[in-house]
Amino acid sequence: MSLQRVLTALLLALLSGGCAAPIGNSLDGPRTRALIEARPATRAAGDIAVYRVINAYNGEVRGEIRYRVDKVESASVVVSVSASSPYMGVAPTEVYTMEGNWLRHPVVNHDRPTDYDFAPPYPAYPFPLDIGKSWSMRVNATNPLTGQRRSVRVDGQVLGAERVSTPAGTFDTIKIRRLVYAGDWEGPLRETQILQLDWYAPALGRSVRAESNSQWLDVSRCSRSGCALFRGDWDVLELVSHSAARVSSFPAAARDEGKGLTAD
Repeated sequence: MSLQRVLTALLLALLSGGCAAPIGNSLDGPRTRALIEARPATRAAGDIAVYRVINAYNGEVRGEIRYRVDKVESASVVVSVSASSPYMGVAPTEVYTMEGNWLRHPVVNHDRPTDYDFAPPYPAYPFPLDIGKSWSMRVNATNPLTGQRRSVRVDGQVLGAERVSTPAGTFDTIKIRRLVYAGDWEGPLRETQILQLDWYAPALGRSVRAESNSQWLDVSRCSRSGCALFRGDWDVLELVSHSAARVSSFPAAARDEGKGLTAD
């Protein structure tokens, strides 16, 4: 097997050994269909969501991250981000499409969150989110500070529907898994592979729980038993509170946006 396949197998083994287990209760067929067909709430300037960040390795609470919608334009949502600890590595600004796909967002590169602009958008939520739907896309990622370019691949799948509880309440969610190849080769360091899980709540138009962990190989440190495997942070984000500036329906034009996302 190639080193990339070995690393992928190890990351998926980690998933099946822990974070792939159901977090909440599975929804029945009619409730799942209603959830998929629901019009997700849109975001508006002034919306605020606060998440606590947990170190999944030891259960320690690392702090909180606050997201505030600063501006909503015709095709994008600009969000300011702040953290309770300077060591949490958040970017000050994130930008999304109307349905939540990423236009500017950090990606972990060898355990360092790195801000990127994406074109086409990073496919976090390619609507409609039918159960069993899968996608594989490669997107261009540009570091806005250095101009450095990467090619990032996202392999995603809608796993099912679950009712989950967080400090902010109980929500019906669509569970999504993404395996990300960060394209960040640096000498002997192979590209970071990132496993992302999202529990997306259409009622809020955002995830209420998310997990992210990463790993990579260093081929300069190989022996007969294999190459050195490094694991990055394994973070769990849980919604603590949310406040909406206003409530509105999800625009049909924005809902159709996902139809433009094509497989690689």
